[in-house]
Amino acid sequence: MGRKMLQGLVATALAAFPLVNGQQPGSLTPEAHPHLATWKCTTSGGCVQQDTSVVLDWNYRWFHNADGSTSCTTSSGVDPTLCPDEATCSKNCFVEGVNYTSSGVATSGSALTLKQYVKGSDGKTNSVSPRAYLLGPDGNYVMLKLLGQELSFDVDLSTLPCGENAALYLSEMDATGGRNEYNKGGANYGSGYCDAQCPVQNWNNGTLNTARRGSCCNEMDILEANAKANAFTPHPCIGDNCDKGGCGFNPYALGYKNYYGPGFTLDTSKPFTMITRFVTNDGTTTGSLNEIRRFYVQNGKTIASAAPGGDTIKASACSSAASYGGLAGMGAALGRGMVLTFSIWNDNSGFMNWLDSGSNGPCSDTEGNPANILANHPDTHVVLSNIRWGDIGSTVNISGGGPNPSASTTSAATVPTSTTTAPAHAQTHWGQCGGNGWSGMTACASPYTCTVLNPYFSQCL
Repeated sequence: MGRKMLQGLVATALAAFPLVNGQQPGSLTPEAHPHLATWKCTTSGGCVQQDTSVVLDWNYRWFHNADGSTSCTTSSGVDPTLCPDEATCSKNCFVEGVNYTSSGVATSGSALTLKQYVKGSDGKTNSVSPRAYLLGPDGNYVMLKLLGQELSFDVDLSTLPCGENAALYLSEMDATGGRNEYNKGGANYGSGYCDAQCPVQNWNNGTLNTARRGSCCNEMDILEANAKANAFTPHPCIGDNCDKGGCGFNPYALGYKNYYGPGFTLDTSKPFTMITRFVTNDGTTTGSLNEIRRFYVQNGKTIASAAPGGDTIKASACSSAASYGGLAGMGAALGRGMVLTFSIWNDNSGFMNWLDSGSNGPCSDTEGNPANILANHPDTHVVLSNIRWGDIGSTVNISGGGPNPSASTTSAATVPTSTTTAPAHAQTHWGQCGGNGWSGMTACASPYTCTVLNPYFSQCL
């Protein structure tokens, strides 16, 4: 429901990683983004591999003074001595890269693995709850424009018990992560997060948030799930007024209690492919969003929908979201472009009951206690792979393509037809243009010059 770790993350991951929001990139730990193969597809040209990687949210990073002796954050927020204002904070404080493995993030080809728990060098097990974003070769977030399009990926949720939430969703963040003269790392360091729950952070889109304003933006939850329950939910916003509850589709909550789960129609003990289509009123990429359709493929076959009319959210079913822009407002955000976000988390306060307990799922109201998860499922993790987006019908071959496709043969993924390289154009102002391990653009748009700030980071200034 878009609770994106504001309950679970603060109480767990921050025990292992200080809450930081960085500005100047530091030189103590290089930031090396794990590469993740993804594909953009068209009905005419097939699927073309993209040059993409993942970047960890900057809340997991060390934010420190010049000599590395003092943290720039405290338990109550930024240090007022080091950060009395944005300009001074930028001069005094530096953000570091991260060790992705110890942060619970690993990639291999097209597969992204996110772990809830990681054992530290001291032998202790830490709850890390990673959140990461899809990054392009230019150092900015990839802006997926999915109005009148579809998004597909493979997912393995088999190790996720009650109380866990593996999430893949879209957030209308700024492409640069709020990069500016005071926040020089920007998207390269995972800055600029926002969602429909309006989290109050030390920084809002890269700017020091002394007013403690919530970071609100449109959010489309494609996947929020464990092995026992799942939901997909639009959360439109008008300004800072957001539909926090959303008008989602949860098979169990709608009465289809034997559809999703281990050994059920959609067998979560095995991987499957998830396809989400954003259908417009006129079938174009500029029309009004009036339906979100969901399909599944498993073991090479289309899985029948849970609902007789298809697993779908229609505009008429989201009347409660009218004051937030409704489904059309969600579609407008999809048309402008949104950032693909990945996370895994659990919930110390509510045990994720809103997702998988009571009328929402088969779990008891205490199974999701993180203490139970750690004791019984320390290896819980999610694998997301073969991420593809593009024209409807281009990413996965679904027989029939209607709201309840026949359970005949279908391929689980479209085979890419070619690959692409980074576009041959110049980096913009404040963009990264060099540094150890950097593989993106090195030329700067006029009149800016690629300036070395440290061995790991050069920037167009």
